[in-house]
Amino acid sequence: QSVNEPLQTGIKAIDALVPIGRGQRELVIGDRKTGKTSLAIDAIINQKGKDTICIYVAIGQKESTVRAQAETLKRYGAMEYTTIVTASASQPAPLLYIAPYSGLAMAEEFMYNGKHVLIVFDDLTKQAAAYRELSLLLRRPPGREAYPGDVFYLHSRMLERAAKLNKELGGGSITALPFVETQAGDISAYIPTNVISITDGQIFLESDLFYSGIRPAIAAGLSVSRVGGAAQIKAMKKVSGTLRLDLASFRELEAFTQFGSDLDAATQAKLKSW
Repeated sequence: QSVNEPLQTGIKAIDALVPIGRGQRELVIGDRKTGKTSLAIDAIINQKGKDTICIYVAIGQKESTVRAQAETLKRYGAMEYTTIVTASASQPAPLLYIAPYSGLAMAEEFMYNGKHVLIVFDDLTKQAAAYRELSLLLRRPPGREAYPGDVFYLHSRMLERAAKLNKELGGGSITALPFVETQAGDISAYIPTNVISITDGQIFLESDLFYSGIRPAIAAGLSVSRVGGAAQIKAMKKVSGTLRLDLASFRELEAFTQFGSDLDAATQAKLKSW
């Protein structure tokens, strides 16, 4: 079934600018330390009382980091409906490779029983690196950036399992939030472009915005939700109609002011109105 029901993350910037629907796959992409994990933890905590089961898959993270995240979820009462699947950085590559599939198998069990699931993959860059390690050990021919030729299939066969079932099949859903880490904001690298082409949109977190105190550091111009708009409630549509375009336009004009002080009256008026 097409995406027609909203999944409210409780984060106003996301629900207004890049709305997510049940059954959607929305990529969260950005450099290291730009607030990707915090965004996921907030979204999970905000599912309390909304009849949504959450699965958090931690791939290649330090055990102490995962423990701290579990404590945060416990403190806010979110562990009652959350499962954490973890393959830490100290574990062998096959476990890092298989962890997202384990989390997804659990999510599918709930979906086919008519439940709504939110699954977070944090992050798929580390899973791809583990798969590359396995492939090189198995003497498979390397391709671009030494990844094997079927690395696209690695992620597509997983993310395509996120869906919204029709009423005959129980009406359950899996909403996937895969994370991808970029290097110096380069979204044209191999893994980022692969996952962008698989998902239904992306939330791009910009380090410049993050360090200037804007959090979540969503770059309005590069972030998009291809199907979530159809699931947005009418009240939210009315409020946030042109918000993303206005914000992207403002950021562009703001950057433009750094190159010249002689701005026309219309540009000055627009900047002042914000």
